[in-house]
Amino acid sequence: MEIATVNALPFEDFVNIFGNVVERCPMVTAAVWTMRPFANLNALEVAISEFIDALPDSGKEGILRCHPDLAGREHKSGTLTRESREEQARAGLGALSSAEASRVARLNEDYKERFGFPFVICATLNDKAAILRQLSERLRNEREAERARGIEEVKKICALRLRGLVHSEAPNKL
Repeated sequence: MEIATVNALPFEDFVNIFGNVVERCPMVTAAVWTMRPFANLNALEVAISEFIDALPDSGKEGILRCHPDLAGREHKSGTLTRESREEQARAGLGALSSAEASRVARLNEDYKERFGFPFVICATLNDKAAILRQLSERLRNEREAERARGIEEVKKICALRLRGLVHSEAPNKL
């Protein structure tokens, strides 16, 4: 879809199409719809990032809480969003050994107990080994630092999902 098409979308269509670029947070795209027209894909990404940055800490944590546990209950029950299912599968989280699955489950629980929100990482930009390493390492962070890190990961996920929906401008042809 071209940016001109994005800018012409009625509210309901915009939210239906872009409502999950931030996992299970259609209110983010509902809010940025009013910022149209976007000059390009980057402007749309910036609008979403700035909206998220302007949220109070409780709002940012709310966004983090909308994310599923990696290879968790929703994965096992088949209730992940299409995007999360595909991203986790590409990272190798759909093919965990029994020992890896147990380790991830324990680390996910430890993480949520420590921070009050699930571990968020851009699975598309990581593989299973990197995700497991990060999950262990990030448990040592302070809450404020981990909230900020989680939000940066949300923005990476959002940018990649947007790029899957909106075409960048074509390069100049001479």
